Amino acid sequence: MHIQLPNQILYAYTGGKAPDPAQPTVVFIHGVLHDHSVWILQSRYLAHHGWNVLAIDLPGHGRSGGEAPSSVEEAAQAITALLDAAGLQRAALVGHSWGSLIALETAARLSSRISHLVLVGTAFPMKVSAALLETSLKQPQEAIRMINVFSRATLAPPPSGLGPGTWVYGTSMALNRRILASNTRVNLLHRGFMACDQYARGLQAMAEVQAPVLFVLGQQDQMTAPKAAVSLIDEARASGKTFRVVTVPVGHHQMFESPDVTLQALQEFFRP
Repeated sequence: MHIQLPNQILYAYTGGKAPDPAQPTVVFIHGVLHDHSVWILQSRYLAHHGWNVLAIDLPGHGRSGGEAPSSVEEAAQAITALLDAAGLQRAALVGHSWGSLIALETAARLSSRISHLVLVGTAFPMKVSAALLETSLKQPQEAIRMINVFSRATLAPPPSGLGPGTWVYGTSMALNRRILASNTRVNLLHRGFMACDQYARGLQAMAEVQAPVLFVLGQQDQMTAPKAAVSLIDEARASGKTFRVVTVPVGHHQMFESPDVTLQALQEFFRP
């Protein structure tokens, strides 16, 4: 479905189900050079098991219009506008990588409007190497190859993922190239990486979050290694949050490298 925001139209995948005002809502937020499709198993399952689902394409990405956000804070404004436009007074947020920082910042701003916060493949600070930043600017296709080498711990997903025999590396390369080509005005790869690299409010935002927090981390993640999430976990503990940490034996893309384990973690976390 498409949702009209003040300055743009945002696309949100609903899992094939019309929203039900009696059900809780979860918003899925993707990372750099991704779109709503990376959440396909989790979003479709929850949509058919008691949840309203909005798996979005960020502004300027995929099927969404508008200007691509150049910072985590700008993206958080778009998520807030989405909730307002959809008439949602309360929602859960699930974000991956850059999307995890966006979810974190949004949860800090909206306090009690956020029922649950899930940070998948997260880190703070989420610094990007100078070499990768430069390559993403000058040779984005080479940077796509680089990040897909580092992002993967599996050659093919399990049957409940993208389908038996699917080539994870090739599929991800194709998705990244498609999203990069979806916006000819800006370099989405470099802009997204810069937003990750420059975000400085992580610990303050975590201190401000009121919702319970779930961390889903990849044991073999070379993009956001589990140790890079320790500062956020420590802040969650220090500020008295209810939180859980689930570590899965995969790389950076937990939601389709280990879709069942990721879904199970969400189910258990969302259970009343």
